[in-house]
Amino acid sequence: MLSGLYGTDAYALATDSEQPITIDSNTATYDDKAAVSIYTGDVISVQGSIRVNSDKLVVHFVDGEAEKLVFTGNPAHFKQTPSPGKEDIIGDALIGEYYPKKNLLVLKDNATVKQGNGTYKSDYIEYDINTSLVKAGDKSTDSKRVRVTLQPKAKAKK
Repeated sequence: MLSGLYGTDAYALATDSEQPITIDSNTATYDDKAAVSIYTGDVISVQGSIRVNSDKLVVHFVDGEAEKLVFTGNPAHFKQTPSPGKEDIIGDALIGEYYPKKNLLVLKDNATVKQGNGTYKSDYIEYDINTSLVKAGDKSTDSKRVRVTLQPKAKAKK
């Protein structure tokens, strides 16, 4: 589902959504009636170059396919390699929602995303996994402000 321990077979961003989602955890339960599976304890979810580490993961199924994955942690951690040789995109949040069919990751509550020399902080951040586009904040309220920090490039040594 989200990136990190991918070893030598890291996949480029374009193929992440075509990869299976692998989940490792201390416990797992599946409720067939509710079409929900719950994983707890040091949960590691991987899909291609995408990796999420969380305390708990709840997977909601529709017609047998993972429709929505909700992960929580203190905080949960996200990482993705956008393409070979590119710097990883990393993020943290108390709550995250991943929509595999939409290639959309939503980070909520004390969320941070680091992309290149920029750091985005807000209580609501959307990350489009296909385009590596970060959208932060909520236009409907001034209480969900965004803080962006842009680091200067390191000067070349002479």
